[in-house]
Amino acid sequence: MKIAQINMVSTSSTGKIMLQIARCGRERGHETYTFSVPGFSIRHPEKLVEHPGHQYVGTPFEHAVHYVLGKYTGRNGYFSQITTWQLVRRLKEIQPDIIHLHNIHNWSLNFPMLFRYIKESGAKVVWTLHDCWTFTGQCPYFDMVACDKWKTGCHDCPQCDVYPETKIDRSRQMYRKKQEWFLGIRDLVLVTPSRWLAELTAQSYMGGYPIRVIHNGIDLSVFTKTDSDFRKKYRCEDKIILLGVAFGWGRRKGLDVFIELSQRLDSRFQIVLVGTSEATDAQLPDNIISIHTTQNQQELAEIYSAADCFLNPTREDNFPTVNLEALACGTPVVTFRTGGSPECIDDTCGCVVETDDIDAFEQAVRRVAEGSLYGADACRARAEQFNMYDRFAEYVALYEEIMNTAETGTMNEQQQ
Repeated sequence: MKIAQINMVSTSSTGKIMLQIARCGRERGHETYTFSVPGFSIRHPEKLVEHPGHQYVGTPFEHAVHYVLGKYTGRNGYFSQITTWQLVRRLKEIQPDIIHLHNIHNWSLNFPMLFRYIKESGAKVVWTLHDCWTFTGQCPYFDMVACDKWKTGCHDCPQCDVYPETKIDRSRQMYRKKQEWFLGIRDLVLVTPSRWLAELTAQSYMGGYPIRVIHNGIDLSVFTKTDSDFRKKYRCEDKIILLGVAFGWGRRKGLDVFIELSQRLDSRFQIVLVGTSEATDAQLPDNIISIHTTQNQQELAEIYSAADCFLNPTREDNFPTVNLEALACGTPVVTFRTGGSPECIDDTCGCVVETDDIDAFEQAVRRVAEGSLYGADACRARAEQFNMYDRFAEYVALYEEIMNTAETGTMNEQQQ
């Protein structure tokens, strides 16, 4: 079986998922190919890492041009003809049995060209929705603005100034064009990493397609209880460490919640934030430890292990693996009831609080961090249900199921 996967950035979390699925497919004896575009920056281009069966299409220049044109016209997905021509030409050469789409909304593809090819190719299609963008006229998430226009038809978008940023509101047109592009694929199975997103997708215009839930997974050999000198290094040997990890800190990730907690909690507690920046530091009080980057996942595992409680007051998320990484290191989790975040934990390893209820969140943090409600072994046991190799194998099993079903159908038609 030939499998071709497409994700716009190979170094992103979704890109890494794509590459690992491809590796799993090769180990099962399948011929696998992956595609992405080079990095966005023209002055500082991404170092192109070679992966088996991986090919980069397009250039940073065309990517940048698409970004500018999309921003000032609102027509994201209408440009990058050369990139898409290269991609389609390569797919025609390969003639894949399965085309697996991941994140494609990164100012890199011409959707009319790509989906014309997909519909004419005869290939079976799997599409993993890592957010809500596929069935909205603009945004990847809409919880924070409490918008439900996506159910009937987007217009007057309240989020044109956030990703993918546009200066002109084309949400009504883009909603209709996405229906035109994405509907009508003969053999398409949608995959979502959370039940939450599966339920939303079923309510959207994509709801006529079969939907499977395959949770994201983590590397349990890396994320495990790990000794370190973290507490000594940051002079918090006797503190109750409350940890937050994110990339792109802001209100969506709950930065304001951590700032509020820093004012409410006494000196026994120490908040540590990882993935910050100089812009983030300018907003933080002096009693929060800010760590911009970690050297590798091993160092991140050490920080998870040193913490007494992992806090994830995210307001919009699909299935955040940071929850799983903390649990794998034996650290319980407190999170808001939003997106797929609550699906990561159960009553043996953490606590879920209603979104934006800061008082309840503070109480939960105190109860979890100060007590012994959730043991390290129970947290680890929960995380072991999300072994990434099992999740990647689920995708390969889905490919095989799709092809076996297609072959069985053909045989049945011949018998008739």
